[in-house]
Amino acid sequence: MTKGSHPRNILLLAIGIAVVIALPMVVKSSFAIDIFIRILLFSFIGTAWNLMGGYAKQLSLGHAAYFGLGAYTSTILQINHDVSPWIGMVAGGVVAMLASLPIGWLCFRLRGPYFTIATIATAQALMLIFLKFRDFAWGAEGTTIPNLGSAPLMMQFETKAAYYYVALGLLLLGLLITWLIERSWIGYYLVAIGEDEDAAEAIGVNAPKMKRDIYMISAFLTALAGTFYTQYIYFIDPATAFSFNISIEAALVSIVGGIGTLWGPLIGTVLLETTSTLLQSWLGSSIGGVQLTVYSLILMAVILWRPTGLIGIIAEVRQRFAAKKPVQA
Repeated sequence: MTKGSHPRNILLLAIGIAVVIALPMVVKSSFAIDIFIRILLFSFIGTAWNLMGGYAKQLSLGHAAYFGLGAYTSTILQINHDVSPWIGMVAGGVVAMLASLPIGWLCFRLRGPYFTIATIATAQALMLIFLKFRDFAWGAEGTTIPNLGSAPLMMQFETKAAYYYVALGLLLLGLLITWLIERSWIGYYLVAIGEDEDAAEAIGVNAPKMKRDIYMISAFLTALAGTFYTQYIYFIDPATAFSFNISIEAALVSIVGGIGTLWGPLIGTVLLETTSTLLQSWLGSSIGGVQLTVYSLILMAVILWRPTGLIGIIAEVRQRFAAKKPVQA
């Protein structure tokens, strides 16, 4: 690394942040802003999943459980008790954390594909439960969120740009937490567990406690996304809140971008969400299988040729570029 690489990286990061903040002020298309919001939201969900599935390599496909719990907690508090979604968002995160304790206690007894199947089952079980709770959670029909117009204290805004900044704030929170964990002893322990759990325990790592704690953090963050998404679309039902697609996409963007890395979920989301939205716009809903086909092709390409994901490709390009430059004294 050359002397000027650090200041250059800081400068590029500052420019990137400035561009992201200014984006809604420059882009006036509601369709484009909606794409940006989806990119920020699923980057945040992928970042939350990456703590568990990336660093600790515990392939959970049941994060929709916490997304749905966060969404329902805040919505029930808002509609039945007139509690602001800003407060309901935190309450939903706490509920998700508490729910992750028994779910984790059961699922962490299993490893590999059995653990993955168990996480899928918990999310589907919760969806079925909320389908039956018609009086408490509106059943299969779901409910709409009361439209209050411009009510920032109730997380309702007149323009999509405001939702953009809320989603951006969530992503920055997720990236900050990941950055702090990645550079702490917790991050090293998680990587050790992901590489070889038995060996990690042999050198003194309390693997069950570490997995439980990171699962709670991951669940809390995912629940925040559930509240935001419900407020953004003004509707909730079990099929939407506990959708298996949420779990799949959270894992997919991280795997494609690069699991166990800070920027991997964001890079993966930019590629996949942009591709998905453009395909739906060009081809319409009548050719729904095209999106899944493209996702599958991208995933297979990454697994076969670049298991480290897009972040690995970027790192290789940077190394080759740096190798060609003369080292300054």
